[in-house]
Amino acid sequence: MDYQKIADWQKQAELKQLLDLGLPPKELFYQGEWEKNLFKNCAAVVGSRRMTEYGRQVIEKLIPQLIFEGKTIVSGFMYGADQYAHKICLDNGGKTIAVLGWGINVPLSGEDKKLAGRIVDNGGLLLSEWEAQKSTLWTFPQRNRIVAALCSEVFIIEAAIQSGSLITARLARGLKRKVWAVPGPITSKTSAGTNNLIAAGQAQMWLGAAQQQSLKLDDPVLTVLENEALSADELARKLNKPVAQVGAQLSLFLLSGQLAQRGGKYYLNDAG
Repeated sequence: MDYQKIADWQKQAELKQLLDLGLPPKELFYQGEWEKNLFKNCAAVVGSRRMTEYGRQVIEKLIPQLIFEGKTIVSGFMYGADQYAHKICLDNGGKTIAVLGWGINVPLSGEDKKLAGRIVDNGGLLLSEWEAQKSTLWTFPQRNRIVAALCSEVFIIEAAIQSGSLITARLARGLKRKVWAVPGPITSKTSAGTNNLIAAGQAQMWLGAAQQQSLKLDDPVLTVLENEALSADELARKLNKPVAQVGAQLSLFLLSGQLAQRGGKYYLNDAG
């Protein structure tokens, strides 16, 4: 794909939020069709490269809500949560900006190339501060500051203790952007970072729109639990589903307040 350099990007009104950075990019390059409105209402969605089934389901719930609110989804185009955020955005008719951790003319291949094509074909952009820079350890944290600066709010889906997503969260706080973190199971290493952000008061807990919704008893998990309390293993056997998948659903229902857990068993909250 052809790319272009943004001439005097500092004079572009739609990019003025990048001037909040202590060290703004010297240059900016992009692929796609430039549309100023794309930058008016941006939200970053970032997370672990080792995305779990739980993280996948959170992204599937969050992204459609953000699109409904008219937001452009910004992420970092790495495998795992970032690329899944781009994909779910496109699947739901939204537009997305992929901020690259390498130069704009570094060739892509395979699924990366296919996803980049979808982003551009659907009115989104690939964006980079470099033209030919190869990806390396320092380029990804450098990329994260642009992800944070472009957006008014940042959602951290899953993050281990040393995750790059925590760098994005720190940068966003320094830029006075709103930071949201999704809590996860205390046994999950990929949720340790997000749980710590919430515990330290460095992010607001995101529980999802389901918190304000009535019970959806047509969901198979909730239908089974309407009659009896069960453990995750027992539910998985009854539903003939993998335990990991059922566990992810249970975590989401716990977060939304639809279920309670006691003694290793799950209950409908109104069955108490």
